[in-house]
Amino acid sequence: MLKTLVNLGFTETDAQVYVYLATEGPQKASNIAEALNMHRQQLYRSLKKLQNKGIVNASLEYPVRFSAVLFEKILDLLIKAKMEQQQALQESKEELLSTWRSITKKDSPDS
Repeated sequence: MLKTLVNLGFTETDAQVYVYLATEGPQKASNIAEALNMHRQQLYRSLKKLQNKGIVNASLEYPVRFSAVLFEKILDLLIKAKMEQQQALQESKEELLSTWRSITKKDSPDS
């Protein structure tokens, strides 16, 4: 599963954190760091990144408990992001081709 998540764009660390939370349920950062043998600073960077992407949630209680979003929702988020990237590329295709042509004509031996 880790390899699959990495292939989907997760870093190795982010994939480990997500899988741990998905299998163990809500956890305090200290438990996650200990279980994954990870420095807290590295863990907090990963948790922040995962939270920003909507992959991990943080509770409002103290101490904070982190939990994984359902994998199905993660797949939906990743599919949506890829579709948006594809749409943006499609929309900029003509501009990119025009720029490419102007660059390559200068260097072309036919000009």
